[in-house]
Amino acid sequence: MTEVAQAKGGRSNTWGPLSAFGLTIAIVTGILDQASKLWLLDGFDLAERGRVALTPFLDLVVIWNTGISYGLFQQQGLSTLWALLAFKVAAVVLLWIWLARASSRLTALALGLIIGGAIGNAIDRLHWPGVMDFVLFHVETASWRFTWYVFNLADIAIVAGVIGLLYDSLRARGAVKAP
Repeated sequence: MTEVAQAKGGRSNTWGPLSAFGLTIAIVTGILDQASKLWLLDGFDLAERGRVALTPFLDLVVIWNTGISYGLFQQQGLSTLWALLAFKVAAVVLLWIWLARASSRLTALALGLIIGGAIGNAIDRLHWPGVMDFVLFHVETASWRFTWYVFNLADIAIVAGVIGLLYDSLRARGAVKAP
C-alpha cells in the first residue's frame, strides 16, 4: 500500500471495498445497453420497420444522437467526436475515484449505473454514427401533445444512478460524533 493511501487510513483512490460491486453493476449495465441496441438493429430490424408503437404512450424508433444529452451540441466531424469521448473518459475516471471511496452500497450501485451507461453510450460513438436512442415517450390528447426526447437503456441507467445519488445524499445519516 502506498504511503499516501496509508496516510488516508488505508483508502485507495483506485479500489475500495465496494469497487467490485460497482464494477459489476457497470459491466452488466453496459452489456444490457449494447445487447438491447444490437438486438433492436439486427434481430428486430427496427431501422427498417420504422416507428413501432408499444403502448399508446411508448414507441420504439431509431435515432442517431450525435450530440450530448437531449440532443444538445450535435457534433460534426472527428474533432468534436474525440472531444466528447475525452470528456466521457475524464468523467468516468472521476466517477471511478468516487466509487473507490464509496461507503454505501446505494452509492456504489448508483455510480456503477452511471459509469456503465456512460461507457455504453461511448461505445456507440466509436462504431456507429452516434448514440443509438430508441425509446420515445409521448402523451397525446385531442388538444395537446407532449413528446419527450428519445433515449436508451444507458440513459435510463444514468438517470437512475443520479436519482440514487441524490436520494443517498438526502437520506438521514446518524449524528456525527465529536472527536
